[in-house]
Amino acid sequence: MQNGFLHPDGSVSRNGEPMLEVERVVAETVQLVAEARSAGLPVIYTQHVFRPDYMDLPRRLKARDQFDQGEVTLVAGSWDAAVADELKPLESDLVVEKNRFDAFLYTDLELVLRTLGIGRLLVCGVATNVCVESTVRSAEQRDFEVTVASDCTSGPAEYHYAALAAMAYIAADVVPWHAGLTTLA
Repeated sequence: MQNGFLHPDGSVSRNGEPMLEVERVVAETVQLVAEARSAGLPVIYTQHVFRPDYMDLPRRLKARDQFDQGEVTLVAGSWDAAVADELKPLESDLVVEKNRFDAFLYTDLELVLRTLGIGRLLVCGVATNVCVESTVRSAEQRDFEVTVASDCTSGPAEYHYAALAAMAYIAADVVPWHAGLTTLA
């Protein structure tokens, strides 16, 4: 839920990949996060960021020239990489930085979850067909019970619903956040 993905001036929108129903998804996610905090559940953010020199940019993205290095695209510390104002993490929340679609790959996310004794995840975010689906499949393969908050995800319209269906087929329960939150309590 970063500016680069959600805001019209963000790098993803500038590249012609607007997310579906962003305002509604952000509003639903604000409610989900507030309810999770009220229930005493840990809130863990993953933040997709790159080094200023893009040394950590995946090879395929470099080859496809999707990141104009003259622009600031998801660079750590930039407005583009920042979590949207409505969803800013609190000091009590955890933030795991990632530079791949799968939030488990090259991060300490699994260690954090195991240390906290977490076995069930409620996942939300963007882009449904890329980062969300990659992370959900990876979590399922690591034996986490995964639920995807369908109303707290967004992606390009032509891929969003297909990704939700694919995840529901094998990797996760896909339900609105209200129903998903009850599985964690």
